Amino acid sequence: MRFVLLHSPLLGPLTWQAVGDDLRARGARAETPAWPVLSQVSGSFYRTLATKLARAVDEAGDDPLILVAHSGAGALVPATAAALSAPVAATILVDAILPHPGQCWLDTAPPALRQDLTLGSQGGELPTWDAWWPPGALARLIPDPGLRNALVAELTPLPLAYFEEAAPQGELTGSGAYLQLSGAYEDQAQAARLLGWRARRLQLNHLSPLTAPKEVAALLYALGQELLEVRHG
Repeated sequence: MRFVLLHSPLLGPLTWQAVGDDLRARGARAETPAWPVLSQVSGSFYRTLATKLARAVDEAGDDPLILVAHSGAGALVPATAAALSAPVAATILVDAILPHPGQCWLDTAPPALRQDLTLGSQGGELPTWDAWWPPGALARLIPDPGLRNALVAELTPLPLAYFEEAAPQGELTGSGAYLQLSGAYEDQAQAARLLGWRARRLQLNHLSPLTAPKEVAALLYALGQELLEVRHG
């Protein structure tokens, strides 16, 4: 199996590195490519992100792959899949938002968060993702200060324009699964069930790919096997 692990564009590739290590230990291929830094993107965010990441994935080989998207990366799956030359055998969303063609990220956010972010922007920039959390919340999710500091070191200020750009047309196609890690993504998991996707739940938290990589990797590996078995009949 070949897994391509997509981190949220608001975070960095550290999100998936430990999970990737565990998947490789199980005998799978696992790649953790990085999105371009949002503040360095000019023009269409979705097109640029998808094109550049697809180029990196294709350079690693043309074998069929399982796209695994965490958090905000879910919205980028259709554009990325369309830009890839390598065939996408299946998709797994992990505590991720579903694609929202024709809508921008802010359209899909809870009203309170949308208001806070819009009012908190300065010069067209939003603060880094760690500043979105209440005091102490990130430390509760990632108790290890070294791991938490490593995550924060990858964060950069975020252009408001990314959150205001309407996502291109494109839907999730083929076989898929949803892995829910936190209660905040219950609605997204339910929407995936309505698509006919498998849905699984780990009673962990949104950043568990960092803090519980073995548990997350084990379920991803099992889901990957299930999805490929369905694909091959």
